[in-house]
Amino acid sequence: MTGPSSPADLVMSANTTNSLIHLYRGEVGRMTAYRVRLDLTTNWAVITTAGLVGYAFSPQGFHAVMIAAMVANYFFLHVEARRFRAFEVSHLRVRILERFFWREALGEAEANGDWRPYLIADLAKSHLPLDRLQAIGWRLRHNYLWIYAADLIAWVTKLNASQSPSDQGWGAFVNAAAIETIPGWAVMSFVGALYAALLVLAWRAPSYPLEMD
Repeated sequence: MTGPSSPADLVMSANTTNSLIHLYRGEVGRMTAYRVRLDLTTNWAVITTAGLVGYAFSPQGFHAVMIAAMVANYFFLHVEARRFRAFEVSHLRVRILERFFWREALGEAEANGDWRPYLIADLAKSHLPLDRLQAIGWRLRHNYLWIYAADLIAWVTKLNASQSPSDQGWGAFVNAAAIETIPGWAVMSFVGALYAALLVLAWRAPSYPLEMD
């Protein structure tokens, strides 16, 4: 959004100013609510992981519990990505008002740009700054990679502890990953593919998704 408008465009009526102030307060309120919901989803993932790790290392625990934690965290990640996209709708509007409206209100004429049509269009039809995969990648990069790292470390540690002292080596390690009739190599291939996909999503996620076009 570039190009200053004429000085006449900087004049707003009192009703317009009040409406924008209430819009700003409302969008900040929505951001706060979604921020709480984002933290709640992350807490679910952390608590679930901690509980399943504790169970996996109990006498009756099995390494497949950590596979279940990985799958559960993938579900939480998708839920959080959806909430993050909704959060970003309000965040974008707040950024528009902070970047242009408030600077105009404080007398900085150079801050004015072609932001009113952009805001009106966004209010008519919400613009999602991130698509689903980008939102997943962004949440992965900032939160869930650490959780998945803990999952992987716990899984590998449990597999290593499951081997008998007389049966060591890569072959025994792979065999220990078996789940019922599913061979160990298939389980390890699944985990490897899952983590490779997560790393690609995190790497491809934009570093600054909050910037306006």
